[in-house]
Amino acid sequence: MQGEMEDKCGIVGIHAKDSSKDVAPLVYYCLYALQHRGQESAGIASFNQEKGFKHYYGMGLITSVFSDEEIKNLEGNMAIGHVRYSTTGQSKVENSQPFVIDFGDSFIAMAHNGDIVNSDELKKELMDEGFYFRSDSDSEVICYMLKKEHYDNKKNVLEAIEAVCKKLVGSYALTILIDGELYGVRDPMGIKPLAVAKRQDKFILASETVAFDVINAEFVRDIMPGEVVHFKNDEINSHMLESAGKCKLSHCMFEYVYFARPDSTIDGINVYKTRMNIGAQLHKLYPIDADVVIPVPDSSIPAAIGYSRASGIPYGEGLIKNRYVGRTFIMPTQEERELAVRLKLNPIKDAIKGKKIILIDDSIVRGTTSKQLLDLVKEAEPAEIHFLVGCPPVISPCYYGVAMATKKELIAANYNTEEIREQLGIDSLGYITIPALVEAIGMPEEKLCLGCINEDYPTEIPEGLEAETYYKP
Repeated sequence: MQGEMEDKCGIVGIHAKDSSKDVAPLVYYCLYALQHRGQESAGIASFNQEKGFKHYYGMGLITSVFSDEEIKNLEGNMAIGHVRYSTTGQSKVENSQPFVIDFGDSFIAMAHNGDIVNSDELKKELMDEGFYFRSDSDSEVICYMLKKEHYDNKKNVLEAIEAVCKKLVGSYALTILIDGELYGVRDPMGIKPLAVAKRQDKFILASETVAFDVINAEFVRDIMPGEVVHFKNDEINSHMLESAGKCKLSHCMFEYVYFARPDSTIDGINVYKTRMNIGAQLHKLYPIDADVVIPVPDSSIPAAIGYSRASGIPYGEGLIKNRYVGRTFIMPTQEERELAVRLKLNPIKDAIKGKKIILIDDSIVRGTTSKQLLDLVKEAEPAEIHFLVGCPPVISPCYYGVAMATKKELIAANYNTEEIREQLGIDSLGYITIPALVEAIGMPEEKLCLGCINEDYPTEIPEGLEAETYYKP
C-alpha cells in the first residue's frame, strides 16, 4: 500500500548526566532512523543550565532541514526531537515540532506522537481563557495545558502532567523539556510506542528501538502505558498516572503491520517476525498455486518471504522502488498522479511475464493506489494475479494518529471483497482475517487497538468527529 496512509510522527529525547556534553547530534541520528514515521517536517530543541534553551525546525526531510552548523548551534546536554506527518493539523511550518512555549525566564518544549480526539473542546476552553494558538495542531493544546497547570496553577511537573493527562482523550507519547529536565509520557492505553535505552551516561527515549541501534545504545525497556519517566542521579525515575491500569490496553496493530521499521521491537514483539508470521498466515488462508511470490516494497517484503517459506513457492522481486521520489500528491492532474506511481514503482517484466504471481501488500485503504499499482503489473503481462493483503479490510477511520480517510472513502467500507476484486481486475483477492492477524502479532486481541478494522474503539469518539477527513493531503 503505497501513499495511502501515513503515521503521525516519531519522537526522541536524550538526557546526558554530563552538562558539558551536547546531545543534539545524537538526536539527529535517532530522528534519521525514524524518518519513515514522518517526512513533512523535523525539529530539535535543546537545553543546558549554562547555555540556555535553543530550538530549530523546518519543513522537509531531516537532511534538508538541518545543516552541520545548525546542529552545532543546538548546544545542551538535554534535547528532544520530532519528525512529523500531519493528521490533526495541516502541513505547514507552524505545525512543526517540538512545540515551544517561551515566556519570561521559563519555557516548555514538547514533541508529541498521537492524536487527541477531544482537542477541539480543550482548545476552546483555553481560548476562552485568553490563550492564543499559532498552529492548528492538537500538540500545542497539550503544551498550553501544561503551562496552565505548572506555571499558572503552581503545580509541580508531575502534578501538572497528571492534571493534563486526566483531561486528554486519545493517544499520546510525549517527550518534554521543562524546568531543565527531560520527561517521557505514554498514554494509559499504550496506543503509541515509546521506549528507553542507555548509552554511557545518557538516557534515550524514542518511538522505536531502531533509533537506539543507530547510536549503539542499549535497550532498557518499553515505557509502560500510563507511565511518566524522568532522569536523575543516573537513574530512570518512574511515576504512574492515576489512570494507569484502569484503561483497556490498546496497542496500535498498524505499528506491526506497516508503520514501524522491521528492525524494531515494540512492546516486546519483533516487527520483522510479525510480518513473516503474517505471510505464513496468508498461506494458511490462501494456499494458492503460483510461480512466484512478489512483495510490494518495502513494508511487505517480510510477509512475502513468510508466504514463500510456508508455501515453497519461490520469492522474487517483481517491483523496483525508486527511493528518491519526494511527495507527489500535489500533482494537479490525473495524468500526473498516474505518472507519480510510475516514478515510485516499476515492474520487472521478465520476472512477471507469463507467470502466475502472488502479489503481497500490507493494506488497502482507498484502493486507488492499489488499482494504479495493479494496472502497472498487468502491463508486464502476468498469466494470473493473486493479490493478498496483510491487514484485514479497513472499514472505519483511525482517530489516534493514523492519517487515513473518511468512511465514505474507504473502499472496504463500501464494497465487499468480490466487488473490490472486480474493480481491481485480478484473479483473486484475499485479506488476512482478524484472528490470523492477532495470532501473527502474538499479542492477545484485547490488548490491541483494532478500531479501524472492527469499529471497536478504545475511547468514545466525540459526536461529529466521524465526518472529518483524517487524511490531510
